[in-house]
Amino acid sequence: MQQYETVIILTPLLSEEAVKEVLTKISGLLTGNGAEIIHEDNWGLKKLAYPIEKKTTGYYHLTEYKAPGDLINKLEVELRRDERVMRFLTISLDKHAIAYNLKKHSGAFLKKPKTDNQTENASK
Repeated sequence: MQQYETVIILTPLLSEEAVKEVLTKISGLLTGNGAEIIHEDNWGLKKLAYPIEKKTTGYYHLTEYKAPGDLINKLEVELRRDERVMRFLTISLDKHAIAYNLKKHSGAFLKKPKTDNQTENASK
């Protein structure tokens, strides 16, 4: 099974319950067809780089999962049919992207707080 990442932009006109309904529908489609969801990240309401369907904001959601290749076509057809989904992008992750995501999820990229010695050296 290949590892994939899908970013979905939902219309900003949805309520919180409707957003959750769409996301559970997508998660159910993935797990119901043999996919294993590794990580989900809800980015919330963000400003779009350019207007889509005369809307300037959208709900962003990222899902990382392992799935058989034929499931991607089913998922994308379902996303195209759902009028609440404005845009989506599915990418296949290579070994470097998988390693990066593992480090990111484990917190390896979080900034460490400065110690007193570091702040004294910086002020000199």
